[in-house]
Amino acid sequence: MDAEVNWLEYFTSIKKVCPWSLAYYSKNKIQIKSWDSNPGYLDGCVAIVYVHKHASARLLKKIADRMNSARPAEEWLYSHPKYKGHSTIVPVLIQQDHALLSRARSNLERK
Repeated sequence: MDAEVNWLEYFTSIKKVCPWSLAYYSKNKIQIKSWDSNPGYLDGCVAIVYVHKHASARLLKKIADRMNSARPAEEWLYSHPKYKGHSTIVPVLIQQDHALLSRARSNLERK
């Protein structure tokens, strides 16, 4: 799974839009896992990136919406290569702590 994506390179490439991700990834606070439709909890991680190799963007959105409804303390995002730009090169779901992400966004907006 990890052989397809150089995650260090990816997090470096998105530093302008997500400045904290590279630092957290470098500190092993972001885990990369395969999606198995039964996600765990963050347990001390800032985020978990679930690779869902063959998922369409539409399926990822449906899953993220469902998880956001079921787990209000978390924020679920998705990324698909079809969106280009800063998107991941493989389809992924991203599980994050909602409060931590909100604080990070607020700090970024103040700069």
